[in-house]
Amino acid sequence: MSGSETAIRRATCQCGQVEFEASGDPIIGAICHCSSCQKAGKLFEDMADGLDVLEGDGGTDFALYRKDRVRCARGADLLREHRLTASSPTRRVLATCCNAPMFLEFKNGHWLSVYRRRFRPQDRPPVEMRVMTADRRAGVEFSDGLPSYARHSGLFMWRLLSAWAMMGFRSPRIDYVQGGTDVQGRR
Repeated sequence: MSGSETAIRRATCQCGQVEFEASGDPIIGAICHCSSCQKAGKLFEDMADGLDVLEGDGGTDFALYRKDRVRCARGADLLREHRLTASSPTRRVLATCCNAPMFLEFKNGHWLSVYRRRFRPQDRPPVEMRVMTADRRAGVEFSDGLPSYARHSGLFMWRLLSAWAMMGFRSPRIDYVQGGTDVQGRR
């Protein structure tokens, strides 16, 4: 194993009561501009003591990790899931102690999209691309040279598929999140 495969990055909520450990490098670092991430980000920011979720350009910054490389080290009893609709296949998990978004999970997915802001600045994995930019806010232009894709790029999908193959095409269950709340009901 290389040094980066055994490195542990810690992701914590704002107040420090919830902590995750992510081992190794992420599958990919991406900023998502899809309408769902923008909507959820705005809802989270509007919560009591809400934290900044969206970047200045409206994107949500994630580090995607294999599920088998992320564990909740403490505070699992403070985690709650939030969905934009009752039937949404995507759940976003927040630490209720300080309303800090921790990760996003797709139903039956093999990865977790950890909010990069949960890592200490010096430990944040690099951002490699923007995705779903077809949904970006009107008037937003990118000039920083970061690769930007209207949907998901081939590289993005290849990395997800490769990670899944390395996991033996398994999709571990995340069963430590204790409850659910529809985000729409929390407005």
